[in-house]
Amino acid sequence: MLLAAYFLNRSRPEPFVYKGEKHTGVSFVAPRNPLEQSSFENVKRVNAEWVSFMPYGFVGSEDTELHFVREGAEDSERHQWWGERPDGVKKCLELARKSGFKVMMKPHIWVQRGTYTGDFTLETEEEWNAFERTFAEYILQYARIAEVFHVEVFCIATEMESMVRERPDFFPALIRAVKKVYKGKLTYAENWDCFEEVPFWNQLDFVGIDGYFPLSDEKHPDYEELKKGWRKHLKQMDRFAAEVQKPILFTEYGYRSCDFSTEKPWETDYSLPDNEALQASAYRSLYEEVWQKPWFAGGYLWKWFPDKPQDRPSRDKFCPQHKQAEKVITEYYAKNASELE
Repeated sequence: MLLAAYFLNRSRPEPFVYKGEKHTGVSFVAPRNPLEQSSFENVKRVNAEWVSFMPYGFVGSEDTELHFVREGAEDSERHQWWGERPDGVKKCLELARKSGFKVMMKPHIWVQRGTYTGDFTLETEEEWNAFERTFAEYILQYARIAEVFHVEVFCIATEMESMVRERPDFFPALIRAVKKVYKGKLTYAENWDCFEEVPFWNQLDFVGIDGYFPLSDEKHPDYEELKKGWRKHLKQMDRFAAEVQKPILFTEYGYRSCDFSTEKPWETDYSLPDNEALQASAYRSLYEEVWQKPWFAGGYLWKWFPDKPQDRPSRDKFCPQHKQAEKVITEYYAKNASELE
């Protein structure tokens, strides 16, 4: 028995302990128009110290190339919002630095055919080659910008489950290309339900998870129910962090301010009745149950609108600004800062 226990313990990987800074972050929604310094100073009220910038690229319904605004493009080609274009991203980086923020650059693609990004796929090798070429150009453009501005973390892609599986050689090659132009930390953002299937975590610094883990299917679960909902997810992440010996970063996390928002936190249905209290309680459960785990590197709440009115709650249900959840975020982000002093 003792011999069996000895070999069993030897087969278990050592628990992973993250010794870096916790990311107290917000996902900064790209604005339509230029911003002022005050937009970044407003983020400080929740004690956030990190911001995530998300320049989008788009795949149309009839083509396979990724469309995005390239550096130096003529005015007629600048078809995206200011905050999604290179000039806007650079200005946001300047403003963020002036306000003392650290940054993660996290490019996203938007599939204009009603397809979830994780289900995006193509039929022919020719189509895949066209997409991969333009996608790599898009990622490398923002990796170069990230290097110029000494961005702390660069996310190579977001929620591309099918492509990761169907094109196994592409992302390892992309990571190698990014490392030639960008010298900071790297991650990839995968959805909560398939992060264990990503084969290239060993090439990255963080396991990036969009942390929309389901916690309860009740209309308005109490706090103890939410805490209980984390148990199996924590066991999974604890085991996986030990297995890959990497910290886990929530590249996104958040809840809508409505009934049933912890049943399927990833859903964007805004028709359910308002429930600010549940949103606040869900945030609190995450901070209490997840934040102090030794393998956890922090995360970026979804989502923060820099151009929203500063005197009333946002109508966007995911947005916590001027809602009960904002007080919870402020409290725990401040606690994180005080523990570092």
